[in-house]
Amino acid sequence: MRTIAAVLFPDFEMLDLYGPLEMFSFFRDDFEIRTVALDKGPIKSSGGPETVAQDKIGDGTLYDILLVPGGRGTRNVIDNQVFLNWLKAQADSAEIVTSVCTGSLLLAKAGVLQGRRATTNKLGFDWVVDQTTGIDWQRSARWVEDRNVLTSSGVSAGMDMALVVIDRCLGAEAAENAAQWAEYIRNPDPDNDPFEAPEPKP
Repeated sequence: MRTIAAVLFPDFEMLDLYGPLEMFSFFRDDFEIRTVALDKGPIKSSGGPETVAQDKIGDGTLYDILLVPGGRGTRNVIDNQVFLNWLKAQADSAEIVTSVCTGSLLLAKAGVLQGRRATTNKLGFDWVVDQTTGIDWQRSARWVEDRNVLTSSGVSAGMDMALVVIDRCLGAEAAENAAQWAEYIRNPDPDNDPFEAPEPKP
Protein backbone atom coordinates (compact mmCIF):
# COMPACT_ATOMS: atom_id res chain seq x y z
CA MET A 1 0.00 0.00 0.00
CA ARG A 2 1.38 3.39 -1.05
CA THR A 3 0.01 6.62 0.40
CA ILE A 4 -0.62 9.54 -1.93
CA ALA A 5 -0.48 13.12 -0.64
CA ALA A 6 -2.99 15.03 -2.76
CA VAL A 7 -1.91 18.59 -2.04
CA LEU A 8 -4.57 21.29 -1.66
CA PHE A 9 -4.40 25.08 -1.58
CA PRO A 10 -7.03 27.75 -2.27
CA ASP A 11 -8.03 27.88 -5.95
CA PHE A 12 -6.23 24.69 -7.00
CA GLU A 13 -7.24 23.50 -10.48
CA MET A 14 -9.88 20.80 -10.18
CA LEU A 15 -8.86 18.46 -13.02
CA ASP A 16 -5.19 18.79 -12.09
CA LEU A 17 -6.04 17.00 -8.87
CA TYR A 18 -9.05 14.84 -9.61
CA GLY A 19 -7.95 13.62 -13.04
CA PRO A 20 -4.92 11.76 -11.64
CA LEU A 21 -6.78 10.74 -8.48
CA GLU A 22 -9.49 9.07 -10.56
CA MET A 23 -6.83 6.84 -12.12
CA PHE A 24 -5.30 5.94 -8.76
CA SER A 25 -8.72 5.33 -7.21
CA PHE A 26 -9.23 2.19 -9.28
CA PHE A 27 -6.59 0.47 -7.14
CA ARG A 28 -7.76 1.03 -3.59
CA ASP A 29 -5.81 -1.97 -2.31
CA ASP A 30 -2.61 -0.43 -3.65
CA PHE A 31 -3.01 3.33 -3.11
CA GLU A 32 -4.40 5.25 -0.15
CA ILE A 33 -5.28 8.83 -1.11
CA ARG A 34 -4.92 11.52 1.56
CA THR A 35 -5.74 15.18 0.99
CA VAL A 36 -3.28 17.56 2.63
CA ALA A 37 -3.27 21.34 3.15
CA LEU A 38 -1.85 23.99 5.44
CA ASP A 39 -4.90 23.42 7.64
CA LYS A 40 -7.49 20.68 7.84
CA GLY A 41 -10.96 21.42 6.53
CA PRO A 42 -12.57 22.63 3.31
CA ILE A 43 -10.36 24.15 0.60
CA LYS A 44 -12.03 25.98 -2.29
CA SER A 45 -11.06 24.91 -5.80
CA SER A 46 -10.68 27.24 -8.79
CA GLY A 47 -14.13 26.18 -9.96
CA GLY A 48 -15.77 26.83 -6.61
CA PRO A 49 -16.50 23.41 -5.02
CA GLU A 50 -14.56 22.65 -1.86
CA THR A 51 -12.45 19.61 -1.05
CA VAL A 52 -11.83 18.67 2.57
CA ALA A 53 -8.19 18.43 3.64
CA GLN A 54 -7.84 15.34 5.83
CA ASP A 55 -4.26 16.01 6.94
CA LYS A 56 -2.42 19.13 8.01
CA ILE A 57 0.94 20.11 6.59
CA GLY A 58 3.54 19.83 9.31
CA ASP A 59 1.87 17.07 11.32
CA GLY A 60 4.84 14.78 10.71
CA THR A 61 3.16 12.40 8.27
CA LEU A 62 5.30 11.15 5.39
CA TYR A 63 3.84 9.99 2.09
CA ASP A 64 5.03 7.65 -0.65
CA ILE A 65 3.72 9.66 -3.59
CA LEU A 66 3.36 13.44 -3.78
CA LEU A 67 0.78 14.95 -6.16
CA VAL A 68 0.96 18.74 -6.58
CA PRO A 69 -1.73 20.38 -8.74
CA GLY A 70 -1.47 23.83 -10.28
CA GLY A 71 -3.86 26.53 -11.33
CA ARG A 72 -4.20 30.20 -10.48
CA GLY A 73 -4.11 29.24 -6.81
CA THR A 74 -0.36 28.60 -7.02
CA ARG A 75 -0.02 32.33 -6.40
CA ASN A 76 -1.58 31.80 -2.97
CA VAL A 77 1.28 29.60 -1.75
CA ILE A 78 4.23 30.42 -3.99
CA ASP A 79 5.82 32.58 -1.29
CA ASN A 80 4.65 30.56 1.72
CA GLN A 81 7.86 29.18 3.18
CA VAL A 82 6.09 26.74 5.50
CA PHE A 83 4.33 25.22 2.50
CA LEU A 84 7.49 25.14 0.36
CA ASN A 85 9.63 23.66 3.13
CA TRP A 86 7.06 20.91 3.59
CA LEU A 87 7.07 20.17 -0.15
CA LYS A 88 10.87 19.86 -0.11
CA ALA A 89 10.87 17.56 2.92
CA GLN A 90 8.17 15.36 1.42
CA ALA A 91 9.93 15.23 -1.96
CA ASP A 92 13.18 14.21 -0.28
CA SER A 93 11.52 11.21 1.37
CA ALA A 94 8.87 10.22 -1.20
CA GLU A 95 9.24 7.35 -3.62
CA ILE A 96 7.62 9.36 -6.44
CA VAL A 97 7.02 13.11 -6.80
CA THR A 98 4.52 14.43 -9.34
CA SER A 99 3.05 17.74 -10.44
CA VAL A 100 0.41 18.86 -12.88
CA CYS A 101 0.30 22.17 -14.72
CA THR A 102 1.89 25.05 -12.75
CA GLY A 103 2.29 22.76 -9.77
CA SER A 104 5.79 22.31 -11.16
CA LEU A 105 6.50 25.94 -10.26
CA LEU A 106 5.76 25.11 -6.63
CA LEU A 107 8.20 22.20 -6.81
CA ALA A 108 10.73 24.52 -8.42
CA LYS A 109 10.33 27.15 -5.72
CA ALA A 110 10.78 24.44 -3.11
CA GLY A 111 14.09 23.44 -4.69
CA VAL A 112 12.90 20.03 -5.85
CA LEU A 113 13.60 20.50 -9.57
CA GLN A 114 17.14 21.89 -9.46
CA GLY A 115 19.28 20.22 -12.13
CA ARG A 116 16.33 18.28 -13.54
CA ARG A 117 14.29 18.29 -16.73
CA ALA A 118 10.69 19.39 -16.23
CA THR A 119 7.63 20.79 -17.95
CA THR A 120 4.55 22.79 -17.05
CA ASN A 121 1.35 24.28 -18.45
CA LYS A 122 2.19 25.54 -21.93
CA LEU A 123 -0.08 28.59 -21.70
CA GLY A 124 1.82 29.65 -18.58
CA PHE A 125 5.19 28.30 -19.70
CA ASP A 126 7.13 31.56 -19.95
CA TRP A 127 5.64 32.85 -16.67
CA VAL A 128 6.95 29.75 -14.91
CA VAL A 129 10.35 29.73 -16.60
CA ASP A 130 10.96 33.42 -15.86
CA GLN A 131 10.71 32.74 -12.12
CA THR A 132 13.23 29.89 -11.99
CA THR A 133 16.86 29.04 -12.66
CA GLY A 134 18.81 25.80 -12.92
CA ILE A 135 15.94 23.79 -14.45
CA ASP A 136 15.86 22.34 -17.96
CA TRP A 137 12.30 23.28 -18.94
CA GLN A 138 10.84 21.32 -21.88
CA ARG A 139 8.58 23.33 -24.19
CA SER A 140 7.34 20.23 -25.97
CA ALA A 141 6.42 17.43 -23.57
CA ARG A 142 3.16 15.89 -22.42
CA TRP A 143 5.06 14.95 -19.28
CA VAL A 144 8.70 14.66 -18.25
CA GLU A 145 10.11 11.85 -16.14
CA ASP A 146 13.44 12.64 -14.47
CA ARG A 147 14.38 9.87 -12.03
CA ASN A 148 11.61 9.82 -9.41
CA VAL A 149 10.11 13.19 -10.35
CA LEU A 150 7.37 13.45 -12.98
CA THR A 151 6.05 16.81 -14.11
CA SER A 152 3.16 17.08 -16.56
CA SER A 153 1.81 19.74 -18.84
CA GLY A 154 -1.52 21.48 -18.35
CA VAL A 155 -4.60 20.08 -16.67
CA SER A 156 -5.58 16.89 -18.57
CA ALA A 157 -1.94 15.85 -19.01
CA GLY A 158 -1.93 14.82 -15.37
CA MET A 159 -4.03 11.78 -16.23
CA ASP A 160 -1.41 10.51 -18.69
CA MET A 161 1.24 11.10 -16.06
CA ALA A 162 -0.78 9.24 -13.41
CA LEU A 163 -0.99 6.25 -15.74
CA VAL A 164 2.80 6.28 -16.03
CA VAL A 165 3.04 6.17 -12.24
CA ILE A 166 0.55 3.29 -12.11
CA ASP A 167 2.62 1.47 -14.75
CA ARG A 168 5.75 2.03 -12.66
CA CYS A 169 4.11 0.82 -9.45
CA LEU A 170 1.74 -1.91 -10.63
CA GLY A 171 2.73 -2.74 -14.19
CA ALA A 172 1.63 -1.96 -17.74
CA GLU A 173 -1.56 -4.01 -17.58
CA ALA A 174 -2.83 -2.03 -14.59
CA ALA A 175 -2.23 1.25 -16.39
CA GLU A 176 -4.05 0.03 -19.49
CA ASN A 177 -6.94 -1.21 -17.35
CA ALA A 178 -7.26 2.15 -15.60
CA ALA A 179 -7.50 3.98 -18.91
CA GLN A 180 -10.07 1.47 -20.14
CA TRP A 181 -12.18 1.70 -16.98
CA ALA A 182 -12.14 5.49 -17.19
CA GLU A 183 -12.98 5.36 -20.93
CA TYR A 184 -9.96 7.59 -21.40
CA ILE A 185 -7.90 7.69 -24.61
CA ARG A 186 -4.41 7.55 -23.25
CA ASN A 187 -1.47 9.42 -24.76
CA PRO A 188 1.41 7.01 -24.07
CA ASP A 189 4.09 9.17 -25.73
CA PRO A 190 5.62 11.90 -23.55
CA ASP A 191 6.96 13.65 -26.66
CA ASN A 192 3.52 13.84 -28.29
CA ASP A 193 2.52 17.30 -27.09
CA PRO A 194 -0.17 19.00 -29.20
CA PHE A 195 -0.01 22.05 -26.92
CA GLU A 196 3.75 22.66 -27.00
CA ALA A 197 4.86 26.15 -26.04
CA PRO A 198 6.21 28.29 -28.90
CA GLU A 199 9.68 29.73 -28.60
CA PRO A 200 9.62 33.32 -27.29
CA LYS A 201 9.92 36.02 -29.94
CA PRO A 202 13.31 37.75 -30.06
